Amino acid sequence: MFMAADLVVQGVMVGLILASVLTWTVFVAKTLELGVAVRRQRRLLAAIDGAPSLDKAPANALVAAALAEQRLSVDTVDDRDGLKERVASRLERLEAATGRRMLKGTGVLATIGSTAPFVGLFGTVWGIMNSFIGISKSQTTNLAVVAPGIAEALLATALGLAAAIPAVVIYNHFARQVAGYRALVGDTSAAVLRLVSRDLGRR
Repeated sequence: MFMAADLVVQGVMVGLILASVLTWTVFVAKTLELGVAVRRQRRLLAAIDGAPSLDKAPANALVAAALAEQRLSVDTVDDRDGLKERVASRLERLEAATGRRMLKGTGVLATIGSTAPFVGLFGTVWGIMNSFIGISKSQTTNLAVVAPGIAEALLATALGLAAAIPAVVIYNHFARQVAGYRALVGDTSAAVLRLVSRDLGRR
């Protein structure tokens, strides 16, 4: 059916097949990336939770941001609440940046999920239009003449749906996974803030 299709329909089919391959490539890559990141973050959370003070916590971006703010605020006098707020602000920005970094590459899934059915429909409309032109040229409505062209056209819609449905499901899956990862980073930020508060209490 593919070889017998019009060039435009063939182009649509090839594009949809490539979109489907891209979807599954993103799925595999992001699954591995998120799996490694979640395991690392859980170990980090456990280590920070068990640390007696901020300077003895394992080195990472959140702890580094809190230590940097403490150094910058060394001249402030009796401003514990202000220091906590400034540290919290830095940690919030890092959480947001982490979430954005993890979502990189998933936007293409949303694009494929929303456009692939319409691209497939375009291929179908084009193919059926060509079938009707063939009918008018052959001056016959014999099913043996009409059916192959319509079948080729409908294949484009089927490929569009085959590309779009997994893309939407995978995008929603990653949205949930990234939300869970951000919550884990938020828990780590809260553990860092507890260390900051504990260190301030000791002073």
